[in-house]
Amino acid sequence: MSTLIRLVQLALVFVFVGPLAAADQPPRAVVVLGDSLSAGYGIKVQEGWVNLLAKRIASEGYGYRVVNASVSGETTQGGLARLPRALETHKPAIVIVELGGNDGLRALPLAASRENLRKIIEKSTAAKAKVVLVGMIIPPNYGPRYGKEFFDMFATLAKEYRVAYVPFFLDQVALKPDLMQDDGIHPNAKGQPQMLENLWPKLKPLLVAPDKP
Repeated sequence: MSTLIRLVQLALVFVFVGPLAAADQPPRAVVVLGDSLSAGYGIKVQEGWVNLLAKRIASEGYGYRVVNASVSGETTQGGLARLPRALETHKPAIVIVELGGNDGLRALPLAASRENLRKIIEKSTAAKAKVVLVGMIIPPNYGPRYGKEFFDMFATLAKEYRVAYVPFFLDQVALKPDLMQDDGIHPNAKGQPQMLENLWPKLKPLLVAPDKP
């Protein structure tokens, strides 16, 4: 009889403690590795697209926390340098890579930018994170050749590594003065929702539904 009682006790421990232990696990993380477009330059933090993303994820019932690891003025080299710590600290399920704009604005060699982005993708996927690569277009005054090579850089990497890809983050924003700040580079608060809409269709398929492990 004592053996039977012991088996019942063990069963109860499995039933009640097991699920609680799983529930105690921290939620999956989405890390945004970006520059001023994601850091919320010139606007309130709560108005930025990253904060809007966190609200969207919560409202749709996905169990993810959103970590904004973005820094104004960041380049692909700086993002690559900061990535290992972000991966180790947050162990993200998804990394949104929104970098390269400052490389282009500074006319940095694209070979170096491309290699930095390549390593960011490789390190992220090696850490078992899915990647969303966010593309950008630079102003035409940098010349058509440099501009095309810059734009194609993102598409080429996305195709090579088969990662989710947003061709132009500021689509339907950049050419609308009422959605841009006076510098003509950064969207204002009214432009942030459209930025999220540009990214959401590429991100949503990567999110695991709440009822799945």
